[in-house]
Amino acid sequence: MTAPVVEDLLRELAPQVLGSLVRRHGQFEGCEDAVQEAVLAAAVQWPAEGLPDNPRGWLTTVASRRLIDEMRSNRARRERESATAAEVVPEVPDGDDSLLLLFLCCHSSLTAASQTALTLRAVGGLTTAEIARAFLVPEATMAARISRAKQRIRAAGATFALPEGKEREERLRVVLHVLYLIFNEGYTASSGSDLQRPDLAREAIRLTRMVHAQLPDDGEVGALLALMLLTHSRRAARTTATGDLVPLDEQDRSRWDRELVEEGTALVRASLAGPALGPYQVQAAIAATHADAATAAETDWRQVHALYLILERIAPNPMVTLNRAVALAETGGPSAGLALLATLDGDDRLAAHHRLLSVRAHLMEKAGDTAGAYEHYRRAAKATASQAERNYLDSRASRLKPGKHPEPSDA
Repeated sequence: MTAPVVEDLLRELAPQVLGSLVRRHGQFEGCEDAVQEAVLAAAVQWPAEGLPDNPRGWLTTVASRRLIDEMRSNRARRERESATAAEVVPEVPDGDDSLLLLFLCCHSSLTAASQTALTLRAVGGLTTAEIARAFLVPEATMAARISRAKQRIRAAGATFALPEGKEREERLRVVLHVLYLIFNEGYTASSGSDLQRPDLAREAIRLTRMVHAQLPDDGEVGALLALMLLTHSRRAARTTATGDLVPLDEQDRSRWDRELVEEGTALVRASLAGPALGPYQVQAAIAATHADAATAAETDWRQVHALYLILERIAPNPMVTLNRAVALAETGGPSAGLALLATLDGDDRLAAHHRLLSVRAHLMEKAGDTAGAYEHYRRAAKATASQAERNYLDSRASRLKPGKHPEPSDA
């Protein structure tokens, strides 16, 4: 068995094994360390010696023994350790506790950054080094963040069980938001030289598939998966061979992954069949509308704009208004889009944000204001930490003959 195949299998099994150990022993941090050691051992042994008859049982056995050895070393727990060590290696439970583990990693006592890091480590199976590279921080910094997250969960007295009622609904929203953040970082990296991190996007899709498999009737879960699939289907067309960004209206849509489009579209239809309407369902419907158009010119912008109006009502957010301005400009002209953008100027959440600057530049260019467009393209390029986006914005400015326009001030 090849190493990549083993890696995929371990990524699938690790959260299941961790869930079973946490359920049995109730100590998240110790169990997580034990499972990581078992995964490392499997990554070395399985490609060389072959896959065991029961891979999950193998991992559970090795991880349980590592955990028991660690418990033995703690003198304060000698009696408990002795009793635990004398037990037969635990049987592998039939159930999959991955969803419970995901809920635990997204505990309300943690910040969004810690929830994301802990989810990628415990449920996603990424190493601390991989997570650190994804978010461009030193490994020691990420290790400390993950360690603090485990300590906070322990201090909060979190139990390994699905919350009930309203608390469960609220925690599920957090889980979906964390998966959404992971996907977005993979689809458009917030910093660095590469536009995309396909590994993170694929991991977010895998985890969302897992949640959808366990909650198939939840419309928002199905819609989030649909949104990811429809968005990820464009990945191959989003950059040139040299890594330059290609905007949506210039992409070769024959390069879009039709299997992902078809799966995502079917999920959108299924998610919209329910009585309630959530923000992921509306966003997925917008993505499906773009996917329905064979060319950019065939996009049903009136429908896109109407959907953004709905999204603004149920989940108001300045980024939603920003996107609606683009759709409005397609139906009512660039001046209408610019007028809507003006309503965001006093919003601190978007102050000097490169996306607001770049959209305004785009609409100014469409309106014939080349001097204003040039200035805003240049300011947007300076404001982004993504090298790929910066290169694209600089190239847009260069098309407007920057030599004829003054450099924008930093004010």
